[in-house]
Amino acid sequence: MKKGPFKIVFFILLFVLFSGTAFSQKISAADLKKLRVKEDSLQEWAMYLNTDSTTEDRMYSDSIFTRTLVRALQIKNSYYYRFDSVLGISNLYAPDTSFRIITWSIAFDEYYSRQKGAIQMRTTDGSMKLFPLRDVSEFSEKPEDSVRSRMNWIGAVYYNIVKTQYKGKNYYTLFGFDRNSAMSSKKWIEVLSFDEKNEPVFGGPFFSYAKDSIPKPTKYRFDIEYKKNARVLVNYIEDLQMILVDHLISEDNTPENKWTLVPDGDQEGFKWENGKWVHIDKVFTFKLQDGQAPVGDPLIDSKGNKNEQKLQEKTDKNKTKDDKSPINYDN
Repeated sequence: MKKGPFKIVFFILLFVLFSGTAFSQKISAADLKKLRVKEDSLQEWAMYLNTDSTTEDRMYSDSIFTRTLVRALQIKNSYYYRFDSVLGISNLYAPDTSFRIITWSIAFDEYYSRQKGAIQMRTTDGSMKLFPLRDVSEFSEKPEDSVRSRMNWIGAVYYNIVKTQYKGKNYYTLFGFDRNSAMSSKKWIEVLSFDEKNEPVFGGPFFSYAKDSIPKPTKYRFDIEYKKNARVLVNYIEDLQMILVDHLISEDNTPENKWTLVPDGDQEGFKWENGKWVHIDKVFTFKLQDGQAPVGDPLIDSKGNKNEQKLQEKTDKNKTKDDKSPINYDN
């Protein structure tokens, strides 16, 4: 007898509830009370650092938020406390729950922002093991070509994390958003691993273009820059077992101006093979298992000609978006 949809949903909700409860059972009642008090403060300061009208107030709120967060994480077994009510802050657990990464952004003005963050490791005794992350994006001319430590991190607010393995070693691929500038935004794909001292290592020769028709040098991390407020897909698609990235086109034939780039309806991608993310130039001409690739709606035909009507429709759609709408980190 088949289970009805409502019964399936019920079991899923029951599993999630049980998992969350089991995850927090390691925290004592006294420490749980302390963490809830800290969470209330973090919730308030997170709101201020994202919404205060002046740079000075946002910086002050960020400072208080950071200090409050560190004090909260010093509480025994804080790793198991999710801080679910703290909005505007990314809090991602690794798929194997070996660590979590907390990231956020502070905007100094419409032209300049900086990412903040920390990695909290799971420990057997519940003590805090924390790696603060220092964003040096503004000082990095070639961020795609270097391995980096937590002290020279290419900052992003992460919205997804995927675990892969190669030769027994774990790799964690991070997907992140960067406000970048007044005219353009960025998304990053970053591979995180841990060295023999269990220190975090960001990047490496993971993004291979060797199978492209015109091969390009391997990149140490991937980024895509595009028009502010355009909705651009950069994420791992579980059903396809690969990363999908929207292909971009310039709205006014100036592709060198990244702030003019918007999706054209096609996708490129990356597939994990032999310890690398191997680039696929056109995903939907690539033969996927069972042929289950969705069909795109490209703005360019097979001969390279633009569909001007579709391009104008996408341009008009982007123009109607409210510049002050909340940023969606999960697209």
